[in-house]
Amino acid sequence: MKKTLALVAHDHKKPELIHWATEHKLELEKHALVATGTTGGLLHKALNLPITCFKSGPLGGDQQIGALIAEGRLDCLVFFWDPLNPAPHDPDVKALLRLCSVWNLPVACNTATADMLITSPLFFEGTYKRDIPNI
Repeated sequence: MKKTLALVAHDHKKPELIHWATEHKLELEKHALVATGTTGGLLHKALNLPITCFKSGPLGGDQQIGALIAEGRLDCLVFFWDPLNPAPHDPDVKALLRLCSVWNLPVACNTATADMLITSPLFFEGTYKRDIPNI
């Protein structure tokens, strides 16, 4: 079952996300991929897969992905954020992670969790149906 996945990474985490995505290219190519601007461009170059690119995070890309969550059009977020380097758009990051929690959206913030999510038969074979809040 084709899902829509968002791939996002802060500057210091972009190489880690690209390495992870390259390792999981065979699984990722089965799904629709979206990303924030710079990250999406780097991923497209590394993977040669179609990726819908939004604005960069500080220019509103985080909010664009947040809108997908609120509209029920995103199935998973892989967001390698950098907790050791404060970002000027840190409130946007927190808002995006808050939306994942509110909408019960699977989110991976590091390689270990992303590995578990991308290999989960519950999620990617369509047998898992997440509860979406009735707000």
